[in-house]
Amino acid sequence: MESKEIILDMVVLGWIPPALPLIFIEVETQKQRFQQLVHQMTELCWEKCMDKPGPKLDSRAEACFVNCIECFIDTSQFILNRLQQTQKSKPVFSESLSD
Repeated sequence: MESKEIILDMVVLGWIPPALPLIFIEVETQKQRFQQLVHQMTELCWEKCMDKPGPKLDSRAEACFVNCIECFIDTSQFILNRLQQTQKSKPVFSESLSD
């Protein structure tokens, strides 16, 4: 039996509040997205910065990796801030109904 089935059985039996599995699933989904993002970033920076693998990184490859990762972090932060600004400017669904 898979863990999702066990959790659902525990909810049905009343051992776990119904909202808890939804929170768990959301957290696990976010973890999975983050891991995929890190994997994609690693792959992108590897393809961009590694000419030939060796026992040590040369200074050019190391600098390239640092720049690639910093650029990725800056871009991610910019997008996150923009999304937060966009959501703040939109009316909440319940507010738009009362208008």
